[in-house]
Amino acid sequence: MTLMLLDSASLWYRAYYGMPDSLVNSEGMPVHAIRGFLDMSARLIAQYRPNRLVACLDGDWRPAWRIELIPQYKAARVIEADDTKRLQEEIDLDSQVPVILDILDAIGLPIIGIDDYEADDVIATLATREKSPSIIATGDRD
Repeated sequence: MTLMLLDSASLWYRAYYGMPDSLVNSEGMPVHAIRGFLDMSARLIAQYRPNRLVACLDGDWRPAWRIELIPQYKAARVIEADDTKRLQEEIDLDSQVPVILDILDAIGLPIIGIDDYEADDVIATLATREKSPSIIATGDRD
């Protein structure tokens, strides 16, 4: 039995920036993160054929307890109020996340996120507790 753990936020973030932003639905809402996330997930599942699959989420992408330990932790990712381009990108991406979560829920995929922890923490916990092989699918490079 093989377990695949999806670092969902990192995958939909990568999809958002990797797919053309011209992908919109009939109302003009951007859907490129949705499409890219689903395409990547489908390819990973087809390639690795896991017996079980879990979508892991960030309960907090920049937990306060981690910032206390490392004050500069992900500080470069904090968007300044005057950075309108990045603010709009964040709004466009954030508008797609509920749709992704609804799709995952509709197909019955387990979704696990813990308040004050990142998906990486959830993934590490599940992988170390798993007795069978685990595959970690992430877009993170760290």
